[in-house]
Amino acid sequence: MRYTVPDPEDAQDVQATRRRWFALAALVLPVLLVSMDLSVLYLAVPHISADLTPSSSQMLWILDIYGFVLAGLLIVMGSLGDRIGRRRLLLAGASLFGVASLLAAFAPSPEFLIAARALMGVGGATLMPSTLALIRNVFHDPEERTRAIGLWTAAFAGGGVLGPVVGGVLLSYFDWGSVFLINVPVIVILLAIAPKLVPEHRNDEQGGFDLLGAALSLAAVLAFVYALKKGAEAGIWSATSGSFLLLSLILSLGFLVQQRSARQPLIDFTLFRRRKFVAGILAVTLGMLALTGPTMYLAQYLQLVLSMSPLAAALWMVPLTLASMAGAMVATIVVARWGLPRTLFVGFSLAAGGLTVTATTPPQDGLAVVLIGGSLLGAGVTTIMSLSTDVVVAAAPIERAGAASALSETGSELGAALGIALTGTLGTVIYRTSLSLPTELPEALQEAAAQTLGAAISVSDTLTGPAADALRLSARQAFTAGFTTAAAVGAIMMVVLALLVPWLMRPSPSKRELHSTVAIEATTKISAKE
Repeated sequence: MRYTVPDPEDAQDVQATRRRWFALAALVLPVLLVSMDLSVLYLAVPHISADLTPSSSQMLWILDIYGFVLAGLLIVMGSLGDRIGRRRLLLAGASLFGVASLLAAFAPSPEFLIAARALMGVGGATLMPSTLALIRNVFHDPEERTRAIGLWTAAFAGGGVLGPVVGGVLLSYFDWGSVFLINVPVIVILLAIAPKLVPEHRNDEQGGFDLLGAALSLAAVLAFVYALKKGAEAGIWSATSGSFLLLSLILSLGFLVQQRSARQPLIDFTLFRRRKFVAGILAVTLGMLALTGPTMYLAQYLQLVLSMSPLAAALWMVPLTLASMAGAMVATIVVARWGLPRTLFVGFSLAAGGLTVTATTPPQDGLAVVLIGGSLLGAGVTTIMSLSTDVVVAAAPIERAGAASALSETGSELGAALGIALTGTLGTVIYRTSLSLPTELPEALQEAAAQTLGAAISVSDTLTGPAADALRLSARQAFTAGFTTAAAVGAIMMVVLALLVPWLMRPSPSKRELHSTVAIEATTKISAKE
């Protein structure tokens, strides 16, 4: 019998490979938390209202301040991580996120809870670009990095829909503070294992931090997100929304001018000269825009049209989550065989198909339609997100990976906000123009019912007889008309992007191929003259 002596180098390679994937497991934990906390509060709203008695304005800030701060600080924190160390920023942000979660869990007043949620947003803004940039540092092989970012995207997609499910289960047994306390043990695990598994990386050649650019960037993004939020409530061209959009435009122009002259700018604008980088940012932003709006309507459809409880609606959305996670992971396998442009075309086509199916949703008994359409949409968008994020991160030099990751995440956040605002505005307009109100309904109740489907259902509960049934039916039909119209518009946008983005992502000819082409053309011209 012959015995083979193991090659020490092979053993070291296996150990290094295992270490990389263990590091990825540690980096996925904070992504899951950040994504969950964008939606985990939805089911806790009644409990918080009963305990802390916030005003309607305070309740909106409790829900929104986390996402506002998160979106506003992503570019700043990505650049900061490049300078001070990405693992250091990750651990500092995770610690802040854990402490803020504890403060939020035991908040004695609405103002305290708003402040705690803002601190969670600061912590969350450090986690997202740090994890992506560290994946860029850990995985040098392009195929491995693509698979790693696919898993990262799957965790982010899963966390968004897992939030309401986890919240519903916790609230069945504990008080509302439990939706924040669940973060603490995960953060403790991260702080214990990350220093051992994740290597540090920073750019020692970069100088001081651009404080003026950071302030302008934060103010511009916050103004834009706030304008979109107000646009979703009162119309994108309302006075408040329009004013903040103008303010955001002015601040953005100031930021661009300032970055041109800054010695150490936050954003490396030379990246935007790369066709694939621009295409990646475009795909991430518009992909989230296409996903967020219909998903927002889908949750309302399940609860207000099909009369499901919040927890039941969240559980019915689990298949959409699984489809989204599968899309992100399968894309990383398929792209190795089909290539990036063709796989992206399939992703956009799946998203367009899902939105087309969703556009056929009936005002009654449409559960199967929305589940099929939502699953196709989720699988398509996460395919797009996973591969486009990989392109954006890989396009930047490794020392600027944090800033590039932050640009990708900022595009994702702004796309989500824009999707909610535009879809909400379109849906509201169609709802109000399609709604047929009973003539005997008092004017005050007519105005209330014309605001939202939820308000119309509440008004119908105060009525009796045929008038109540007629109002419910008309409101649900009007809401579904807005929902399906928004989905149809999104489908058209996905078809256009299915043609544009893969074309932008096509491989660039190498210099040798370019020189050969030029030589062939020159030879052809000479032959033609002769």
